Amino acid sequence: MRLNKLVMSVAAMAVVGSGMLVQAASTMDVEKVFEKECQGCHGPNLEGGVGSDLRPAVTAKKNAYALTEVILNGRAGTAMPSFKDKFSKDDADKMVDYIQHFKGRVIKQLTLETVKAGWKPLNDRAAFFTKYPNPADVKKNTDICFVTERDAERVAFVDGTNGKILSKHPAGFAVHVTVTNKRQPRYAYSISRSGLVTMFDLNTPGQQKIAEVQVGSESRGLAVSPDGKFLMAGNYVPGGAILLDAMTLEPLKVYPTSSVIKPNGDIDSSRVAGIFDTPYGPYIAFALKDGGHVYIVDYSKPNYPIVGDIPNIGDILHDGFLNEGKEIGRYLFIASQGSDVVGVVDFKTKSLVTKIYTGPASKPHPGQGSSWYNEGLGQQLGATVNMNLGQVTIWDDNFDVIRQIPIGGGGLFIGTSEHTPFLWADNVLGSSEVWNQVHLINKQTLEVDRIITVGTTEGTVIDPVTHKVLYKWDVPTVKDDKGNAIVPRILHAEPANHGYWTMISEWNAGRIGVYESKTGKFVKYITGLTTPTFTYSIEHRQTIPGA
Repeated sequence: MRLNKLVMSVAAMAVVGSGMLVQAASTMDVEKVFEKECQGCHGPNLEGGVGSDLRPAVTAKKNAYALTEVILNGRAGTAMPSFKDKFSKDDADKMVDYIQHFKGRVIKQLTLETVKAGWKPLNDRAAFFTKYPNPADVKKNTDICFVTERDAERVAFVDGTNGKILSKHPAGFAVHVTVTNKRQPRYAYSISRSGLVTMFDLNTPGQQKIAEVQVGSESRGLAVSPDGKFLMAGNYVPGGAILLDAMTLEPLKVYPTSSVIKPNGDIDSSRVAGIFDTPYGPYIAFALKDGGHVYIVDYSKPNYPIVGDIPNIGDILHDGFLNEGKEIGRYLFIASQGSDVVGVVDFKTKSLVTKIYTGPASKPHPGQGSSWYNEGLGQQLGATVNMNLGQVTIWDDNFDVIRQIPIGGGGLFIGTSEHTPFLWADNVLGSSEVWNQVHLINKQTLEVDRIITVGTTEGTVIDPVTHKVLYKWDVPTVKDDKGNAIVPRILHAEPANHGYWTMISEWNAGRIGVYESKTGKFVKYITGLTTPTFTYSIEHRQTIPGA
């Protein structure tokens, strides 16, 4: 489905005829609500991204009443959720009016002075380093898993060997990404959609904070240099990237993107989403989401210059991952969601090697991605899920697509490890009939091997060919405010417990399901969480380039 067909389905809004919708009793601060709820997908200036372009030139002639219904009820099979539990009809009408008569917003310039003003050391890192040479709460700090609790605006730390919740910390609205310092894994970092970067010491009791810095008002990406010295954050607002000292969070340099040449030739601002470190060289790369470029920074040189500019990758650059196997970390696979390709950036030549086409209107979203060795082909393969299609795209060492594997619905994450024979692909953007499934694809046969389904009262693992139930377990029923049973919305499979387990977040059920990595068999639940989204195993990520 092309963009013009997505406008209504994703939340485009407009007037009917020549008149505006009549505003009634809504007291909603529509600009603030748009910034909190809508801007992440539709852009700070309504330019689109994961969601549709909502600028008046696109939306002015659309049927406002029908589109108000889309706002209230959402659209199955897309990233557009229902807002009927948050908005009244008057609120939705007011949002329609705001969007279709949008006058633009002042684009703020990212400055080092502004970011430095938001830097707050909280504890003495050196004193902690001396006092806690070993982890206080676990045997090894690499046993710990980060969990982002989106709606609770916090992160939780979990013992990945037994599922015990160790601590919880406020960390900003909609905590988005967490990373670890591979050189010194006692230090871990998070970034929230509200632009707050936080540093934690995993050796201390309760995984205490070392520092925090407000890098902007809306942010996404985060990466640590392999030498453990630098951290880079990516901003939506003000657009740009920020280089920080990984031991203190002191801001060192900013890379503003308030004026860049976009793929269509216009000069405009660009958000920065994906940030990627690599063991291949002293580089951190960041992607201009709206500019179609990837910039490569050399942090080993004075003043941390941009030494590579790779243009024309595609529209709406978002997430990505690095190759494993031979020349590990040489290639960055960066998703272009507006062009339905995965760009292949070469850190050695600092150039675009090719574009992997994932299919029409697919919107690739690899998340952490998957890279593994296929014995039958004798090649290192790569894979992404796609947001709009129930499909996993697999490519080979030559960057040729060799398989499109059907799954249930649009997904956000696909993951694997050396300890599992499967790729674990979620269907979280599909309809309620499939968003409670994770498809396990055999890494050697490249076929769906089994399907995990979490129902309201029972969970199953089935063979998709014979439909035989391989495993089943009782699922505690979770109900909404109206007493209706919730169909768990499950996403993001992450290895843990030295590879024996794989954790899957049950976003709307407030828990994490734990499964055997080799079989998919259910083990246990980790409960007491609020909208757990992204789970990050410190141990697993130590071996994954760019993660």
